[in-house]
Order: sequence, then C-alpha cells, then structure tokens
Amino acid sequence: MSSAAESATAGFLVWRLSMKWRVAVDRAVAPLGLTHAQYALMASLYGMRRSGLRPSQRRLADHTGLEPLYVSKLARALEAAGLVARTRDPNDPRAMQLSLTEQGHDVTRRAIKVVQGLLDQLLEPLGGQDSPRTRQFTRELAILLDAPLDPHTESDKEQS
Repeated sequence: MSSAAESATAGFLVWRLSMKWRVAVDRAVAPLGLTHAQYALMASLYGMRRSGLRPSQRRLADHTGLEPLYVSKLARALEAAGLVARTRDPNDPRAMQLSLTEQGHDVTRRAIKVVQGLLDQLLEPLGGQDSPRTRQFTRELAILLDAPLDPHTESDKEQS
C-alpha cells in the first residue's frame, strides 16, 4: 500500500477504487460499443432474466443504483442500438419493462467475459475471486451498501 493510501480516509479510498473500476470497465467494454453504465444496465438485465425476472426501468434503477431518469436515457439509447427492447408492462401501463434483444444477449455475454477478466486482475492481491479474503471483502462491501446515508442527518444534529 502506498504511503498516501495509508493516511487516506476510507471514503477517499472507496471513491478512488470506484473511479479506478469505472475507468477500467469503460475502456474494456468500449470496443463492444458500450460504456460502463450501459454495461451495468445490460449485465443486470442479463442476470435478472436468468433469475426469471423481466424488470421495469424502475426496478432496474433500484438494482443498479442508477437514477431512474438515467436508466430511462440509457435504455432508450440501447434500444436505438438494437440491444434492448422496451415494452409496456401489462400490469402497469405507466411502467416500461426491459429485456435484451438477441444482439444484446451476444454483446452482454462478451462484455461479461471481459469484465470478469478485469475482476480477476483486481482481486488477485486478495487471493482471487474465490479466496476467503475476497469473500470477506465482499461481505464488508455489502454491509456498507446496506448502511443508510442521509446527508441531512449530520447537519440536522449540528443545528439542534
């Protein structure tokens, strides 16, 4: 670990790691005509479909952590590229359901292989994807993702 990283806050390191990952994925999936955000949407659709789900744009936004409006814009662009199909939800005419087209499945499978290679590289210092350290790291990341963040809480306490 560099001396700068040793004195850095956890928040700074999380930000740096997320930026390192985003840039690496952007570069890796660019030859497939995708951005990192498009990959995240398509890979999530791929995984959710394998679980028997056909998610709405809203459910996909909740799953990926992306803003619903951004998911809508991404879905429209991916639809125009022939990678995603958007259809009205029969149970809620206001909602759009998303699915991968045949071409979308093909691109997503190739992108997942590329990104898995990046993940192998990233997790190698922890012993690889199946190591006990990586499993513990994954559990700790999940705990942090489940922790509520409300930017108004601290300022409200200070004003009291």
